[in-house]
Amino acid sequence: MADLVPVRRALVSVSDKAGLVEFCRGLSALGVEIISTGGTASALRGAGLPVTSIDEVTGFPEILDGRVKTLHPKVHGGLLGRRDDPSHAEQMRTHDIHPIDLVCVNLYPFEQTIAKPNATRDEAIENIDIGGPSMIRSAAKNHAHVAVVTGPAQYSRVMDEMRANAGATTLGLRESLAAEAFAQTARYDAAIAAYMAKGSPALFPPLLSLACVRVEELRYGENPHQGAALYRMAHRAGPSVAWGEQLHGKELSYNNLNDAAAALDLVVAIARARPGPVAAAVIKHTNPCGAASAPTMVEAVDAAIDGDPVAAFGGILSVSATLDEATALRLIERKLFLEVIVAPRFSVAAIDLLRAKWVNLRLLAVGDFDAAPAGVEWRTISGGLLAQERDTRLATPAEFVHRAGPAPTPAMLAAAAFLEPVCRALFSNAIAIGGGSGENGVRLYGAGAGQMDRVTACGLAVGKAGDLAKGGVAFSDAFFPFDDGPTLLVDSGVACIVHPGGSKRDQDTFDLCEKRGVTCLTTGLRHFRH
Repeated sequence: MADLVPVRRALVSVSDKAGLVEFCRGLSALGVEIISTGGTASALRGAGLPVTSIDEVTGFPEILDGRVKTLHPKVHGGLLGRRDDPSHAEQMRTHDIHPIDLVCVNLYPFEQTIAKPNATRDEAIENIDIGGPSMIRSAAKNHAHVAVVTGPAQYSRVMDEMRANAGATTLGLRESLAAEAFAQTARYDAAIAAYMAKGSPALFPPLLSLACVRVEELRYGENPHQGAALYRMAHRAGPSVAWGEQLHGKELSYNNLNDAAAALDLVVAIARARPGPVAAAVIKHTNPCGAASAPTMVEAVDAAIDGDPVAAFGGILSVSATLDEATALRLIERKLFLEVIVAPRFSVAAIDLLRAKWVNLRLLAVGDFDAAPAGVEWRTISGGLLAQERDTRLATPAEFVHRAGPAPTPAMLAAAAFLEPVCRALFSNAIAIGGGSGENGVRLYGAGAGQMDRVTACGLAVGKAGDLAKGGVAFSDAFFPFDDGPTLLVDSGVACIVHPGGSKRDQDTFDLCEKRGVTCLTTGLRHFRH
């Protein structure tokens, strides 16, 4: 396998014409014959470059509105023929097939087309490229002899190497370009497969295709000795940290992004559970240490931070509406160190204030809450993936069943509706204690999360809530197997306990609440998070 392969003929056919003329001018200067198609050929001729039309090579015109133009033996024979195989060389001579040493192709803009709000299915289908992926795959397969260029970002690298090697490419470059090419066609096909599967009744298809693009390599992962990167799904669905715009601050770390995603998910859920008020949440290690829903953003942010001011230090703040000047001033007044603030948008005044106060504070604008989260989530395990429907469902008022104690007050029901998404966001076993007037706002008082037993979770939530537990509502992500945890909650002074129910010993908890005058509600809906 030869290391250096001179480039004498190049086939160029691109949708994205950024940098095209400069690249082809460089090829031409090195004596490379340029073969091209349709609009690409017109653009190059318009720039004064000599171009050989594809139909001059194939002896066959472009047909079917351009659907067929490069699917021809004289193209793919020129790409796939092995120069070091005498039988290949003889066949190429017999059929007058000339080698093509470089292919520069980028694909029809399928993903950009389907991202348009009003894109029709016919438009999407017409933007499925056939000839492009075929040429890319042919060239990548035969990278021993052919260089394959799939995007403008590669142009300077290819030209630098060719100029350094008298118009030839090295095997190392060709291998690297081939790997990138196969990744590109895999992503392209995955995007098409996902689009074509829309409307399919199969939530979990037999073959899973995920189209993800690396946005950046991160400084490190959860710990400094771990490498890490951020990948973005090919299509944006609703507000997203991966698709967010960083407006200020140093680069986001793996932990920042993970926590910011958890904070965004929670405020989206609270905003949907309580439409109207502003939602705010403070996240630490992906668990909410504070959360609130209030009439104004300043009130919501204050209440969220007050949920656990100690844990909030170095946390991630997320809000459900445009972060305004008044809130920025309040954050400055509180002098709280935060790693990231996540919001749909930031006002200009708020950005100016926060930038002036904190050099490193990351401000992340994630867009409007205009779409529901994706229906399926994935988690890697050794050797595979786990897939499940996202836990987006919350109990309706009709599903709250009064089991013991006094009838629930409107304030209790408002607190319960607020605490359900908060508790769902905590790692199991999880207990969230909170309360408020409902009309003027509700907030998290304290939480116990990630425990191996529910009694300890209850104790932690009580300890965090302190005196605020008196008269509050306690929400559990799963049933109580015994009444020991509920006893801790009742002893702390909570006025209402809410849990899914379903334990063989539910009656013990109901009897306890009845005896102590505590309202007990069940939802029938568990919210484990592991």
